[in-house]
Amino acid sequence: MAEWLPGSFKVFMERQKNSQAIAAMLVAMAGFILNDTLVKMASDAVPLGQIILVRGLICIAVLSIAGYVTGMFQNARVLMHPAVLVRAFAETAATLLYLTALFQLPIANATAILQVLPLVVTAAAAVFLKSPVGWRRWSAIMIGFTGVLIIIRPGLEGFNVFSLIALAGVGCMALRDLATRQLPADVPTLGVALISFVAVTLLGAALTFASGWVPLSFTEIGYLSGAAGFVLAGYVFIILAMRLGEIAVVAPFRYSIVVWAIALGYLVWGDIPDVLTLVGIAIVIFSGTYSFIRERRLGAAE
Repeated sequence: MAEWLPGSFKVFMERQKNSQAIAAMLVAMAGFILNDTLVKMASDAVPLGQIILVRGLICIAVLSIAGYVTGMFQNARVLMHPAVLVRAFAETAATLLYLTALFQLPIANATAILQVLPLVVTAAAAVFLKSPVGWRRWSAIMIGFTGVLIIIRPGLEGFNVFSLIALAGVGCMALRDLATRQLPADVPTLGVALISFVAVTLLGAALTFASGWVPLSFTEIGYLSGAAGFVLAGYVFIILAMRLGEIAVVAPFRYSIVVWAIALGYLVWGDIPDVLTLVGIAIVIFSGTYSFIRERRLGAAE
């Protein structure tokens, strides 16, 4: 009995952390898709760089106030940890690539391509972090990539080069998530988000300097302010999700964003995904869900 209790308590605590991480991931996905929607709406009149700059300045202001109130800056040196800097670089590259693709693709298509990310993260964790991944989950990863190929359709009439740009953004997001897993416990979540926003905003400033400033209407200011609030929530909650839970358990819950993307794409732009896109989405979600179920079975067997 003495040997049983500690092990059971450890399993219970791990499950509690995974449950909290799953909830955080669901909130993060809602924040990100609402941000994408408002940013895409603003892109009709506002250049990419200016969108990134204005949205980023709002987020930096909010995070700086929160950091001051919580005393985050009293130990600012921890924010210069290599994993924080790598994450900020990956986030910056991912933002540039994904938003470039988002402005040229239906929101459901861009979001669908994004759903291969859990499989990329699982594969990268196996290669770089030596996480155990058996042949079944490797097979699920390959099937998932097949689903992505159906969505982007290289060489077919429905192909759009911006689909490849979105896919490159997914690679940067995978690097971001792996870097998040390497963050020390003493690095505050708000600080990680702040450093990432500073890096992304500097990119926006550079792009705005090159393209010039466009006057903003009250509507566009509203879009970007709302986008800032939602993306801020997405940043903070996805960091919490990746730090609290196991990658293979938490990552598949990104798929909740697909339903919102299809619904918002139809309600805002009248976009309806074609059959091949829906088939590709189903394959990616199936493969990711299988990977999740497999991970849970292996965890129960240990």
